[in-house]
Amino acid sequence: MAVIWVFLYVLHHIQDEAVDKSNFKECNQIAFYRRQKLLRPGKSLYRALLDTVSLSDENVKFQISHEENKVLLQVEIYEIEGNIFRLKINEAAPLRARYEVPDVLIKEPTTQKLSMSQKEGGVLVLANVNEDYKLRVTANPFQIELQFKDETVLSMNSNGLLYFEHLQPPPSDGNPTAENEEAAGDSSKDNQEDLGLWQEKFGSFLDIKAHGPSSVGMDFSLHGFDHLYGIPQHTESLLLKNTSDGDAYRLYNLDIFGHKIHDKIGIYGSVPLLIAHKPDRTLGIFWLNSSETLVDINTKAVAEHIPTESAADISKQRAVPLTDVRWMSESGIIDVFLLMGPTAFDIFKQFAQLTGTQALPPLFSLGYHQCRWNYEDEQDVKAVDAGFDEHDIPYDVIWLDIEHTDGKRYFTWDKKKFQNPKRMQELLRKKKRKLVVIVDPHIKADPMYTLYSQGKEKGYFVKDRNGKDFEGICWPGSSYYLDFTNPEVRKWYADQFAFKTYKGSTNILFVWNDMNEPSVFKGAELTMQKDAVHYNNWEHRELHNLYGFYQQMATAEGLIKRSSGKERPFVLTRSFFAGSQKYGAVWTGDNTAEWSYLKISIPMLLTISMAGISFCGADVGGFIGDPEPELLVRWYQAGAYQPFFRGHSNMKSKRREPWLFGEKNTQIIREAIRERYVLLPYLYTLFYRAHTEAEPVMRPLWIEFPEKLETFGVEDEYMLGNALLVYPVTDKEAKAVSVLLPGLKEVWYDFRKFKRMEDQGTLKIPVTLENIPIFQRGGTVIPLKTAAGKSTEWMTNISYELRVALNTEACAVGELYLDDGHSFQYLHKKQFLYRKFTFHKNILSSSCTDESGQYRTTCVVERVIFLGLGQQPTLVTACSKGGKEKEVVFTHDTKTAVLILENLALRVDSDWEICIK
Repeated sequence: MAVIWVFLYVLHHIQDEAVDKSNFKECNQIAFYRRQKLLRPGKSLYRALLDTVSLSDENVKFQISHEENKVLLQVEIYEIEGNIFRLKINEAAPLRARYEVPDVLIKEPTTQKLSMSQKEGGVLVLANVNEDYKLRVTANPFQIELQFKDETVLSMNSNGLLYFEHLQPPPSDGNPTAENEEAAGDSSKDNQEDLGLWQEKFGSFLDIKAHGPSSVGMDFSLHGFDHLYGIPQHTESLLLKNTSDGDAYRLYNLDIFGHKIHDKIGIYGSVPLLIAHKPDRTLGIFWLNSSETLVDINTKAVAEHIPTESAADISKQRAVPLTDVRWMSESGIIDVFLLMGPTAFDIFKQFAQLTGTQALPPLFSLGYHQCRWNYEDEQDVKAVDAGFDEHDIPYDVIWLDIEHTDGKRYFTWDKKKFQNPKRMQELLRKKKRKLVVIVDPHIKADPMYTLYSQGKEKGYFVKDRNGKDFEGICWPGSSYYLDFTNPEVRKWYADQFAFKTYKGSTNILFVWNDMNEPSVFKGAELTMQKDAVHYNNWEHRELHNLYGFYQQMATAEGLIKRSSGKERPFVLTRSFFAGSQKYGAVWTGDNTAEWSYLKISIPMLLTISMAGISFCGADVGGFIGDPEPELLVRWYQAGAYQPFFRGHSNMKSKRREPWLFGEKNTQIIREAIRERYVLLPYLYTLFYRAHTEAEPVMRPLWIEFPEKLETFGVEDEYMLGNALLVYPVTDKEAKAVSVLLPGLKEVWYDFRKFKRMEDQGTLKIPVTLENIPIFQRGGTVIPLKTAAGKSTEWMTNISYELRVALNTEACAVGELYLDDGHSFQYLHKKQFLYRKFTFHKNILSSSCTDESGQYRTTCVVERVIFLGLGQQPTLVTACSKGGKEKEVVFTHDTKTAVLILENLALRVDSDWEICIK
């Protein structure tokens, strides 16, 4: 029956690309959401007991009490260095411990002592070290205002929606059933009509809540903000929308094949980080909860009095925005971090301070990846690899999906199709390329399968509510799911990647974690039952959104371990959570080969990037279906300027290697991929910035232009770093696009034609199929390679070009980061090179940004192109440090103001100057 069910599932996925929404809950079918929504805005029933306040070097503690059920909650307020505040609310005396999310924070945050400036009149006022921030706690009703220089920036529980279902003993008959409807927490008597307190039904699935209802929620009011971003992953617009229609944003990791666009249902990953922005401030709310979470947003205008000379004049008012954000989670505690910026880049650093920065990827992983479900066998892999060389198209990695295994047993090979996997990898190694294979979390139920038999013997599988190993249906049929929340399981799993254990693997094999929401074909909402039981007796409901995070963690540790800690891993995951950036890359899942999915991929990737995960991408061409040639070409052009660049397709899609769509399209795709490889020095430098400074590689315009209101909602173009503006063409047969070039004092140049754009603002730009609009920002220097190689490893010694785009002051600055591209030597042995290029007063200089760097290279800067240099030079000279000045041959076009210097041979790892006279 299991095999038949899998067959029907696959058949359904192949034939019907539309989502069957009946498999997934609408918001009003979620019991804890219905209960919380019964609590309407108004006066809170909680009051603070100010006589319980205690002040320590670490935090401020006090209790709050619910007026009706009298349950006491413990409130803890922390100031964390770096302009962060933390609020924790838990039961003062719970019947059992409530779940607090482990392993996401990279360390326990360093706190700073808050001072108490007032505790009288029903008000507690706390001040930070610098006394520029104050926390004003009102006792009755309980609410907190966070003020900056006496102006309220954010308030909590101002709408009285704090919600906390306290744990209760089971019903007296010992059998928790839906008929036991005693109100929990601050639920009203109306809750007795709700059937979700001790058990909940969805279709044929019954979820037994062994510990009863434990939902938590809270409202936040953001004063002066009406532009909100974040909380991925959804197929939605960049700007978060109001949810007054009852369609809340849902954070619940689900396998939704062919997900619809403009839908707030949660798909494969979740990061509970929301960012609010206005011209003079950016702030963030990080809701650290891994259970199912819903977010309501409501923006409105409120009247604000404008001070006048006459105190009696109250007629002058203005409307200012106020946005209410309501977080609702099924379980856990309230643990929220308020990231106070004040800039977007400060928010990114603050979030990284808590959850870590993007891992520095191996250089090969920034090249082009070729994937399909499935490449058939060794000969197919060999033929596809040869096809790239035959058509002179660079690529770095070929991927194998589930069919490469022996009957969907991961860490194995199909013995007929892949008789000698090491030989196949050696062929790729000679080409300086890599292999990625899929490793899913479900384990085929087969006593002869080592992973299953060991997992069973050691008790490493997730349990069902009756204490037996949880059994689900997935690709192999009957399957069991490893409990990655258990550190012992993660260590054992990491050991499976050892070369002696993973037979047929080599050090050019890397890993793809799929289906790790986890996907359970016959489960409620096609995932694991919430009443399944994990390590330390925690129910799955508590930690559902962490499951994929833990698998990627264990996989990354396994790849590092197999190299004795010497080599960087590459792991792509479909499911993710806050902090997943530490372990590798993510992609947007099973998208569709339609123009609308290309268009929506841009705001999806921007949102993921703002949530700390810079290494992200969408399947080029669309996973499901067959893209028309024009769509495929446009997708390659977009993907070439996005962080993770992979072509991927479904098993029933027609083959779509880049050379199968006619010579003209092959030529355009080839050029797009080559552009990616030429751009790698800039891209790798951006990833180093993401790794060290938490700066997103791909970022919305408003981040670079935070005061320009016209940029706040732009989602069809974006900045790649601070220097490149990219506008992917996402409409069929487009002849022109409207591009916003922001900033009155900015200068922009066509990246390919070198032409200075005469105007700013929204411009109508003609487009052809050959390329997409890309512009370099004046004041920047972009390092490039002078040519593309067959793969990244072929390009080590290819010389560099610097593209110097001048601003209105005829200045420019840029950086280049270099290391060996694969090891941790940059970290442990300072084997890196970090250079700064500065053009000022007609001198371009190369200097060292970090003197501790020890990396050396014989590579040279061969060419420099200056954009916007109007004057005709009479002499150009170059001089290395300690060397002789030499004259440089140049060409200058006074009409386009482009100066080109070639045959420079200036070492990348040395100081030098180019003087223009």
